[in-house]
Amino acid sequence: MNVLVTGGGGFLGQALCRGLVARGHAVVSFNRGHYPALEALGVRQVRGDLADRDAVLAAAQGCEAVFHNAAKAGAWGSYASYHRANVLGTEHVIAACRAHGIGKLVYTSSPSVTHRATHPVAGGTAESVPYGTHLKAPYATTKLLAEQAVLAANDAALATVALRPRLIWGPGDNQLLPRLVARARAGRLRFVGDGSNVVDTTYIDNAAQAHFDAFDRLAPGAACAGRAYFISNGEPKPMREIVNGLLAAAGAPAVTGTLPFGVAYAIGAACEAAWTLLPLRGEPPLTRFLAEQLSTTHWYDMAPAQRDLGYVPQVTIAEGLARLAAACA
Repeated sequence: MNVLVTGGGGFLGQALCRGLVARGHAVVSFNRGHYPALEALGVRQVRGDLADRDAVLAAAQGCEAVFHNAAKAGAWGSYASYHRANVLGTEHVIAACRAHGIGKLVYTSSPSVTHRATHPVAGGTAESVPYGTHLKAPYATTKLLAEQAVLAANDAALATVALRPRLIWGPGDNQLLPRLVARARAGRLRFVGDGSNVVDTTYIDNAAQAHFDAFDRLAPGAACAGRAYFISNGEPKPMREIVNGLLAAAGAPAVTGTLPFGVAYAIGAACEAAWTLLPLRGEPPLTRFLAEQLSTTHWYDMAPAQRDLGYVPQVTIAEGLARLAAACA
């Protein structure tokens, strides 16, 4: 098939492009920049902005399926900038599917759409865990609206599904791991709470596999059509174990320091105020949303994804850490 991948130059996006090419599909990637790695794969790259409706429609022309992976991520920025990329951009992707008669749309969502302060999630599913309320981060708020738009678009002509991978990591990560390593080496990394909160994570190959599984099963009237799914390795572990495992694989020092949640939350609020009023450049080191996320138990039930998508993680956390260590050596 001819497949469009939005955000194909990103961490997950490149894994999706690699896998689709390996499966014999012709891939078009819609990016803001140009990526030599995609060029080497033979992926046709179209540069543009999700907020540009005409550019999205042009990129989707001739395609039969879409993996909508692009988004404005991060912990800081104006709501308007997140809305343009994540909500308006998703509306443009849906419009492109309608305009060109595209029948499949696999959307990369986020578990943060269900975030509710420090309310723990232990073994929940998309059916049992409600959407979040009073979200403090524009990323989570706009991803929630985008997911709702994607699921509402599901019908007899366009089959849609939303996947919520939790904390993707592995070789090639240019976001999470570099930040952890830099802060650990600078002595500026602390656990919020004692680090015992249990969380799910997802190795990059498993995250991509879930998308391919959804793509293979997705069709009008399929069990997965119009539904959302949490995706992870299915191996929930304490935050302390996960973070220090990643740091060890990257050759960085372990984290031992802790910060009480109340203190971290207050620091996050102060940082948000400073970055808003002054304003300061870049992202604040901590926000209220991050303090809540880092201190709270979040792990999910993979049974719905296995039942409806056939998703079974192939790479364990132990194997993934070994691969990461080899890549960082």
